[in-house]
Amino acid sequence: MHERKQPIFHLVKRGELSSKYALLIRLASILAALLAGALIFLLLGSNPIRAYGEILAGSLGRESARQRVINIAVPLLGTALAIAPCFRMKFWNIGAEGQITAGAVGATYFALTFGGKYGIFEGKEPSLLLLLMMALGAMICGAFWALIPAFFHAKWGTNETLFTLMLNYIAIGIVKWLQGGPWEGKPGSQIIPNFHASALLPKVFGVHIGWILVLLLTVLIFVYMRYTKHGYEIAVLGESMNTARYAGMNVAWITIRTMLLSGAIAGLVGFMIVSGANKTLYFGVAGGVGFTAITVAWLAQLNPFAMIVISLMLAVLEKGAGNLETVMGIPTSIADIITGVILLFMLASEFFVRYRVALGSRGLDWVRWDEGKAGVAGKEEAE
Repeated sequence: MHERKQPIFHLVKRGELSSKYALLIRLASILAALLAGALIFLLLGSNPIRAYGEILAGSLGRESARQRVINIAVPLLGTALAIAPCFRMKFWNIGAEGQITAGAVGATYFALTFGGKYGIFEGKEPSLLLLLMMALGAMICGAFWALIPAFFHAKWGTNETLFTLMLNYIAIGIVKWLQGGPWEGKPGSQIIPNFHASALLPKVFGVHIGWILVLLLTVLIFVYMRYTKHGYEIAVLGESMNTARYAGMNVAWITIRTMLLSGAIAGLVGFMIVSGANKTLYFGVAGGVGFTAITVAWLAQLNPFAMIVISLMLAVLEKGAGNLETVMGIPTSIADIITGVILLFMLASEFFVRYRVALGSRGLDWVRWDEGKAGVAGKEEAE
């Protein structure tokens, strides 16, 4: 029998943690992130207080900047809401980027076909009927793009992470083909024409009405996940597939149904991007939102209302980062590093909400070797 001493430090899973203490851990992580960012600014020879001030001034100081912040936050929030049911089910949908793109393609088809000079909607104001057609087309395309990996996973148990990820690049490739082919405007331009006014989302307080739609979606997804039978089935399946089957749930159908919902919402986000923000379609239409939204969803612990706060925070950082380069000459890449540091610390806080570092008592663990197999026996730490 060989002995191996217990390490001085080890991780212990926490029991039930009070919401107040969990909040303190999260606030401490934000403070630590700001201090780490300040150190980076100091190493660059810049005043950290002024730098943070410029970030806030560049994102919140003017009305146009605040509108831009909301424009950035809308697709982030919408996409986080889209993937939340899948993640609750522990179906790792990494394909929101492709589902947004597919939705944008669906919306663009109706915009180019029925809006403008050669369409039936020629007015100079947004057409409600055309916008509804675009939204429905976007949701159908997004849902179809999500159905593909869901069906293969339910039928043959394929890996949803890789499947959804690869579909992102296929969707982008389709848009590249459309740009230089059927939907190309001026020959050789590789550019799809801008949408006619009838196909553009109207604005409220200077921002397209997508912000109202995602706020309504926030409430609906919260109710869906918390208070409906479907939401209960998603939660049970996320806890244990065997338990779900034992309770008589149709696991394959729940998986497909949830992915259809996720893809439809992501497709609706694609519609809001092309009709509200970009006013056209191009291959980078999703702009990495599908991946950033994963961070938003995890930081919010899949809470739709917490996603609002985190989406706005990331939007403020993104918009304010441009101000650092303009005013202080700090490269935008450094601002991206600061954003990454803040996100890293916030994600780490969720780890320490679940685990704590404990001091080990040397000599308490014994390692027994019996017929080539190791087993560990010793005292368990009293919680």
